[in-house]
Amino acid sequence: MFNLGILTISDKGSQGKRHDTSGEVIRDMLSLQGNSIVKYEIIPDEVPAIASKLAEWADEGKVDVILTTGGTGLSLRDVTPEATLSIIDKVVPGFTEAMRFKAFDTTPLTILSRAVAGVRGKCLIINLPGSAKAVRECLEIILPAIPHAVEIITGEVTEHISDTRND
Repeated sequence: MFNLGILTISDKGSQGKRHDTSGEVIRDMLSLQGNSIVKYEIIPDEVPAIASKLAEWADEGKVDVILTTGGTGLSLRDVTPEATLSIIDKVVPGFTEAMRFKAFDTTPLTILSRAVAGVRGKCLIINLPGSAKAVRECLEIILPAIPHAVEIITGEVTEHISDTRND
């Protein structure tokens, strides 16, 4: 179990013109697993605002994982990956590679996602798509690995768990 921050990136959502269904999916799915949602905010698609909020939350030490939703596509206003890359210490490409690879069977357009994942200090940051359906699909793919990633990042565990698929 870990402490979670949910950062929704949406111009319309930050103006109160769109309901945040993707953030709700994150909250619901992770709360069911017993994780604590300690931060939640909706901000506009602006690199400085996104980078500042991610750095602030990660550096406070109150969240183990920040999941962003929105701003990972190809439009001019989709800048979440750039903001994330500007503040992380290490890139962790496996999360987003797995999301794109597994979701491709259902939605071939998933290859257009530019989502990134990485670590800042002792906080894991993962960009998720902006739609509730895509968030649910992606979380189902990556959720099993997040707790172990948190254990490694926070120093609770120093070795990887064995792969039992071939045992």
